[in-house]
Amino acid sequence: MTRTSQSRSTAPRRRVTRPSLWLALATAATMVTLTPLPAAAADGPEQIVNGTFESGTAPWWGTSNTTLEIEDGRLCADVPGGTANPWDVIIGQDGIPLVKDETYAFSFSGAAPQGGPRTVKALVQLPVDPYTQYLSATPELNATAADHRFTFTSPVDLPGAQVAFQLGGSATPWRFCVDDVSLKGGAEPEVYEPDTGPRVRVNMVGYLPTGPKGATLVTEKTEAVGWTLKRDGEVVAEGDTAPRGVDASSGQNVHSIDFGRVTTPGTGYTLSADGETSRPFDIGADVYDELGTDALKFYYTQRSGIEILDTLRPGYGRPAGHVGVAPNRGDIEVPCKPGVCDYTLNVKGGWYDAGDHGKYVVNGGISVHQLMATFERSKADGLHGDGDLNIPESGNGVPDILDEARWEQEFLLSMQVPDGRTHAGMAHHKIHDANWTGLPLMPHLDPQQRELHAVSTAATLNLAATAAQAARVFAPYDAAFAARNLAAARKAWAAAKADPARYADPADGTGGGTYDDGDVTDEFYWAAAELYLSTGEKEFSDHVLASPHHTADIWRERGFDWGHTAQLGRLQLATVPNALPDRARVRRSVLEGADTYLAVQKAHPYGVPYGPGDYDWGSSHLVLNNMVVMAVAHDISGEAKYHEGVLEGLDYIFGRNALNQSYVTGYGEVASKNQHSRWYAHQIDPSLPNPPRGTLAGGPNSAIQDPVAQAKLKGCKPQFCYIDDIESWATNELTINWNAPLAWIGSYLTTPARPGTCKVVYTGHGQWPEGFNTQVTVTNTGTEAIDGWSLSWSFLGGQTVRRHWSADLSQEGATVTARNLAWNKVIKPGGSVTFGFIGAEAPGPNPKPERLLLNGTLCT
Repeated sequence: MTRTSQSRSTAPRRRVTRPSLWLALATAATMVTLTPLPAAAADGPEQIVNGTFESGTAPWWGTSNTTLEIEDGRLCADVPGGTANPWDVIIGQDGIPLVKDETYAFSFSGAAPQGGPRTVKALVQLPVDPYTQYLSATPELNATAADHRFTFTSPVDLPGAQVAFQLGGSATPWRFCVDDVSLKGGAEPEVYEPDTGPRVRVNMVGYLPTGPKGATLVTEKTEAVGWTLKRDGEVVAEGDTAPRGVDASSGQNVHSIDFGRVTTPGTGYTLSADGETSRPFDIGADVYDELGTDALKFYYTQRSGIEILDTLRPGYGRPAGHVGVAPNRGDIEVPCKPGVCDYTLNVKGGWYDAGDHGKYVVNGGISVHQLMATFERSKADGLHGDGDLNIPESGNGVPDILDEARWEQEFLLSMQVPDGRTHAGMAHHKIHDANWTGLPLMPHLDPQQRELHAVSTAATLNLAATAAQAARVFAPYDAAFAARNLAAARKAWAAAKADPARYADPADGTGGGTYDDGDVTDEFYWAAAELYLSTGEKEFSDHVLASPHHTADIWRERGFDWGHTAQLGRLQLATVPNALPDRARVRRSVLEGADTYLAVQKAHPYGVPYGPGDYDWGSSHLVLNNMVVMAVAHDISGEAKYHEGVLEGLDYIFGRNALNQSYVTGYGEVASKNQHSRWYAHQIDPSLPNPPRGTLAGGPNSAIQDPVAQAKLKGCKPQFCYIDDIESWATNELTINWNAPLAWIGSYLTTPARPGTCKVVYTGHGQWPEGFNTQVTVTNTGTEAIDGWSLSWSFLGGQTVRRHWSADLSQEGATVTARNLAWNKVIKPGGSVTFGFIGAEAPGPNPKPERLLLNGTLCT
């Protein structure tokens, strides 16, 4: 999907990941059902010629790499191994007439007598480019022949359609047999009805003991009804529902249920109302303990250019993809798309963007930024350590989250045009296959030519922003890498200023998404903010202050995304210590944005902080990004309402929604598991895995661009515009930028440190080119003595402690921990302790830390 700049204020932009045969599906009004045909046979005339093969193989044809044979009265063919795409081996028949708005029954008996089981594609389609598909089914064939029946409604009058069985994409050979192929009109269209389970919708993962606890009842009743909460068959609470009327996002009449007064931890709770009982859920302080880690572990198996070790991810191991080992052509020396440039670049590495093999700077930019921001927010808390993600770099002395971020950041750096070349300093927009590939296709088996695409100002500013951020985040761990990033950021900034309106081509969508963006003023703002935070230089603060985004109301109801990045700059200026003259206003604006989302959430019968009239591509991550704003507001203000808003927002993600399902793989009794992916393709190839635990599905998308969604979800209300099908790339894709806010929120839930009874005064007593002198005073503002204390904070970048007094100081990365000595262990109520240190300077500013924790609680 591509959008123009005119849609910028109303919807996020998201490109389509689709096989090459689907290029026209966004405009074709296809109506496909993949459900079995009813027992009654269709009444129309037979459209298939010689579907029983009684007169041999004609008029059936096959690609040149297979031979059609008649065996036991059926058509059989040996399918060669070593092919990459389903369409590399095809058996078909042309000249099939279709009538517009006619519903057809397509049926056949299929088997894989040798080398099975195998999943094949059964298609009725346009026989020429763009090969629009009117039916796309993926039945599994076994050694024993079985009948398969499907229906579809033709959106066109077409005298010569094609029936095709796509059989390629297998590493090993096998044998295909088919018989009794039939296509008849007059069938009854099937109506897709999702299984939404019980009408009481809850967060299936669970609730925190002290947090809000809400549920939604779907009912025709307009008056309040009673509800009961049970555990182990015992009623533990009861009350009455609150009628909310018809929810516009689902079309359902709903009631709200509030059982927040229940705080007792336990498993197997159920909630009953109006004769329905919810799916089970837990109440416990640990229900989200693994969420942040699982969401981050997703990135290792998205890596390009490295072997994924099965010892680290059992069931997900695979050879390195796109390293130039046949059949790959590799990312080592990638040429430009014809007419773009006359050089090659080594762009090995990085993360595959989504369920395809493309790598995109603008989507990689927001993704790696949110991972680095996740670390930067919580580094004083010590949450993210070395070894917690179980990746190859674990044990190298660097927090794993930064090692993972570096894998992508190195790729972004490699996309910068070298000195001496046209557009030097700018960044190529993307790199991907010359043509679309099919499902499934493991990265190391992709035979396509890879191509660099034209530079863009948006990509260049994404590089400037993330490289500036990396310069300070990596400074304590790798000064040379930090310096390399800062140099690249400065170069990218200068190049973008010199060429401020070089936009990605909205028509450049063959083989990969366009990610076009006709307004990059927000990217300029974000990049300037990051460069200012890392350097403190006037050029960047001046740009920030002059940008219209700096004072505008940027808190879109639809949330922020890769095409709307001013919010990233605003959040960073609000949370990363800096000397911007109007910073207090910036921080207040975050609270105002969070209040807007809270109001939307309060008005929504399902408690969702997202309320547009239609749902966007990737709506799940937009909901999460609105929750990020609320979480930052909680960090700034300490007000519980923002934390509670985040928790209630998660209810929607984990099952309190119209479909009664979780959108995160492995979380909840009914959860997404068939996200669109070429290597997590278990639905098509049982030998491949489902996506790993902690993978976010795109979620409801009112535009339903893919054929599966168009067939099954036509006319859907926003919350119902989703199907957990691997072919539904419009509603069920996975992407690196969708998992990024899930990881951010998961980390936040582990460290929403509560306010403590303490006050800290951090005072600089002098600064010189090589160092600085600081005094810290800790005051007990509570009513009880503090017997033993530990105070932690983090420097902005590469500053280090050299000498200290009146406390025992240690440092890991940018985080410093000061512990009491024997003689100042106790701080009486109203009393204080003071200690000091001499620090060594680092490039860039040295602001006072703002997140200081005494024994794990936040001090003012």
